[in-house]
Amino acid sequence: MTPSLLATSYLGAAVLFIMSLKGLSHPETARRGNLFGAIGMIIAVLAVAIHASLITSPLLIGAVLLAGIIGAFVATRVSMTAMPQLVAILHSFVGAAAVLVGLSNQLHPLALLVGAEKTIHDVETCLGVFIGALTFTGSVIAWGKLQGVIRSKPLMIPGRHILNLTMIIASVWLGVIVVQGDQQAMPALLAMAAVAGLIGIHLVMAIGGADMPVVVSMLNSYSGWAASAAGFMLSNDLLIITGALVGSSGAILSYIMCTAMNRSFISVILGGFGAEEGAAPTGGAVIDGEMIPTTADEVVELLREAQSVIIVPGYGMAVAQAQHPVREIVDILRTRGTLVRFAIHPVAGRLPGHMNVLLAEANVPYDIVLEMDEISEDFEKTDVVLVIGANDIVNPSALDDPSSPIAGMPVLPAWEAESCIVFKRGRGAGYAGVENPLFFKPKTRMLYGDAKASVDAILSLLKS
Repeated sequence: MTPSLLATSYLGAAVLFIMSLKGLSHPETARRGNLFGAIGMIIAVLAVAIHASLITSPLLIGAVLLAGIIGAFVATRVSMTAMPQLVAILHSFVGAAAVLVGLSNQLHPLALLVGAEKTIHDVETCLGVFIGALTFTGSVIAWGKLQGVIRSKPLMIPGRHILNLTMIIASVWLGVIVVQGDQQAMPALLAMAAVAGLIGIHLVMAIGGADMPVVVSMLNSYSGWAASAAGFMLSNDLLIITGALVGSSGAILSYIMCTAMNRSFISVILGGFGAEEGAAPTGGAVIDGEMIPTTADEVVELLREAQSVIIVPGYGMAVAQAQHPVREIVDILRTRGTLVRFAIHPVAGRLPGHMNVLLAEANVPYDIVLEMDEISEDFEKTDVVLVIGANDIVNPSALDDPSSPIAGMPVLPAWEAESCIVFKRGRGAGYAGVENPLFFKPKTRMLYGDAKASVDAILSLLKS
């Protein structure tokens, strides 16, 4: 492949990646965005393979086919509730690839570099290995927390900030040894990878379950910068561009998520809040009153009389796979002339945009799925609010209790409606371990049990 054709292929792939990000910004264009990204990646892989004369390599072709088969199998078998875990583990692959590229580059330099060029190249190698190792281990820990094999409660080691600072200083010192280029360069690079891996483990272990959406987007950003660093090491312009796109978009998303939680990015990195799911409530004022249970029959009567309904979905709906019967309930109510809409909080679920994707999977119309800032003012004019498997995003203590762990976080004012029905498995405090005064308010009723079983019961009564 000629240099001009290679550059043209890279440019076309980069444009498709940008169009992919643009398409993924809205549910209506998300499928098109995914298609653009897939086509861009095919062009990029083919261009590199042809340019490097690897297109005829049986080993490369076998590896690509095997990876494609594994990817297709995983994509078709993973449920929507497991998407956060899948995204986290895929980030770890990017980090591991950056580390391997850096180590290989150190063992077999692409060119004989001297002076400033060699120094810059060595710095690029150190950055790629450091970010890649941190991304790899941090993503594995994030996968473990999301999967439930590691407790969601943050691990707060005494002196953890000093420990992190010490490890960062050690990494810089090891990087200096690598740049000096003596016989200790390779051992120093391996030691840096190990220290960076420990930093990744410690950072994510200190982040609680309630901050996991931010962690996923943060690791997405890290994986992008790791890929960009690998691009510099390999002198591959497309990898540099693609990594920068992923890194910057992930950083912007992390900022948006932190704003939605009224938390600074630094505070999340240095130690998030949260507790083991179902644990006793932590922090906040003591709540007086009692939670009043209700039944599916009573909920159906409210829905039949309601002229406007808002549904607030949360991760509990995703776990129960209740989105499909919820959509059927919406169809019945809309057929009867009821105004039904969904209110989506930016951090609902355990992945940015998790609820939007979940509802799109159930073919819920995009025009009735509204973001928090589009629908918050309508709650006080709403007859019934259905909170399905959500907790912190409808917690009024975020607004009126300075001692609450989520104080200042923007929330959906479900308590302003005429009636609020909360679908909940039990009386536990939820994933973040923060008690919710909404459950004790006089206009709130608790519908206990599995969300799908409760929704199915309501659907059956509505049909009858």
